[in-house]
Amino acid sequence: MTKIKLQFILLFISSISFGQVNDNIFSRLQAISNNGVDFFNIDGTEITSQKIDASFTPKNISKKFKQLKIKENELIESDSLLGFKNYYVFKSIEEPKGINNNISYYFIETSDQKILGFTFTSINKTDKDLERNFIRLVKDNLIPESVYNNLQIDNIDFAGRKIPLGGNCHWMGVNNVQCRYYGQMNWSVHKDFDDAIKTVNNQFESIKSRNNAKIISDTLVNVIFEGTKTTARRVIYDFTGITSALVGMSGGKTLTIYFVAAPVRQNYVSCVMSFWNNDQINPSGLAPLLEQVMKLN
Repeated sequence: MTKIKLQFILLFISSISFGQVNDNIFSRLQAISNNGVDFFNIDGTEITSQKIDASFTPKNISKKFKQLKIKENELIESDSLLGFKNYYVFKSIEEPKGINNNISYYFIETSDQKILGFTFTSINKTDKDLERNFIRLVKDNLIPESVYNNLQIDNIDFAGRKIPLGGNCHWMGVNNVQCRYYGQMNWSVHKDFDDAIKTVNNQFESIKSRNNAKIISDTLVNVIFEGTKTTARRVIYDFTGITSALVGMSGGKTLTIYFVAAPVRQNYVSCVMSFWNNDQINPSGLAPLLEQVMKLN
């Protein structure tokens, strides 16, 4: 009897721990579903999952997931720690120098003999524990509906706070919202402050490498971000004389970008916010979207 009680207690404690771990994940996880593909963001990592009605073979994986450009002969390794049949592929591209764009691909067989494919994309890091745990959650249908956002934006869940935005905004990706003439911001919720700082620094280096604009100002400024006093990096790019789709769509000449990482409601947030010189800029010095989460101090 004592042994049975002990086993029950251990099982009960294990169940509580498992639930707490998942609750922590779900507090950082946001998602959008579009055209049969689920898109997620957590800890600075972008994730996709897609279910395909086909038998679980390398040939079918390569054929049915053409957009991933995985060749049949690349599907030779598996992750034994997942505990079920799978194929695993890892690719890393260093571009620019010092910025490693890492992508983990997983393909598993579902209980109804279909293929479930995943991608995990991150910069200068990988988190195998997160990847395995997330795959198990999706496989067992444990991702709550509450993490999913409507494609038509009414409001956004900004690290646990609902912000009403109205119909002037649209998604550029998960946790990446653009409001015409009101600014744009993308963010991620992290369990670790150091990871949030590294993520926002990596985004700065990545943005810097992708455009030909001239940096005319790069300063640290005092801000209040979601109620927390901190510093943000403010970079102003001059696009005068540069022809690009980005400039053509905006019509602006200079782009101001803020990079910030800060503690927010039991988690940590990395956030990149921007606006053009021809956007609406309020007396605060910020575009309306940015004012929703930050004040210049």
